[in-house]
Amino acid sequence: MLHPCLSCGACCAYFRVAFHWSEADASLGGVVPPELTETLDPHRLVMRGTQASRPRCTALQGVVGEAAHCGIYERRPSVCREVEPSWEFGRPSAQCDKARLGHGLAVLTPDDWVVAATAA
Repeated sequence: MLHPCLSCGACCAYFRVAFHWSEADASLGGVVPPELTETLDPHRLVMRGTQASRPRCTALQGVVGEAAHCGIYERRPSVCREVEPSWEFGRPSAQCDKARLGHGLAVLTPDDWVVAATAA
């Protein structure tokens, strides 16, 4: 079994992904591809697809709950970098749990990380 997020993708298809516009401005060191964003307000951008009634980030590749990954993982916004999968660091994550439950997936448990570690 690989990292549990690689069979999930629920957070990328559940939440609006909003962040400061500078994260997509290369002249200021931003790395998020601007063509994958749209304006939310004068100070923030969002990842395309995440403002919909059924959000799905345009950078998400694959099928939620089966095999999914971020197509711009190394260039993803800070808010995506801050999401912690439940129990990866020894504690639950309300954000992770909410997204997984919203897609009909069971929440992660500490055992999911033991299995992932022994398979690596």
